[in-house]
Amino acid sequence: MRTSHLISPKMLLAVAGIGMASSAHALPSDANQPIRLLADKATYSERTGVTNYLGNVIIEQGTLKITADNITLNLDDKRSIKTAVATGRPATMQQIVTQEKGLAKGRANRIDYNALTGIITLTGNAKLTQAGASFSGNTIRYSLKLGDVEANAGDGRRVELVFPPNESNSQTGVRP
Repeated sequence: MRTSHLISPKMLLAVAGIGMASSAHALPSDANQPIRLLADKATYSERTGVTNYLGNVIIEQGTLKITADNITLNLDDKRSIKTAVATGRPATMQQIVTQEKGLAKGRANRIDYNALTGIITLTGNAKLTQAGASFSGNTIRYSLKLGDVEANAGDGRRVELVFPPNESNSQTGVRP
């Protein structure tokens, strides 16, 4: 296994895949932006295709920003991302989905991204907010392709959903 504290071209390609994989459902200009990565340490295994970024990890590309204590990328034979796992207390992600939908923000102890399905899974003290609405629970699955959200509480707790008031509603208060 080769390891290095410097970012190799292969590792940079791995990071580039995060922005490119999710940019189909975000601002088109994000994929054309430079990628900035900061970490205390980075390792890459040619044999397994696993890249680890450790310690205060920040990845930015356009409107996409991921922060975590650690991020692990699993690459396929063509050096495209299959999965990405970010862990932290909490790990966070944010990206402008579209101008109409605005900024989506997620936080959890663990954030899993499956590039094949386009699904982000937030696990452990999970919260997802977008367009004034929020979803909280132990596990939240969010489809970048469809915009679908599934939240589960677990441990006898309940899921919390908060929706902003309807702007077209002209009534204020409750009438007797």
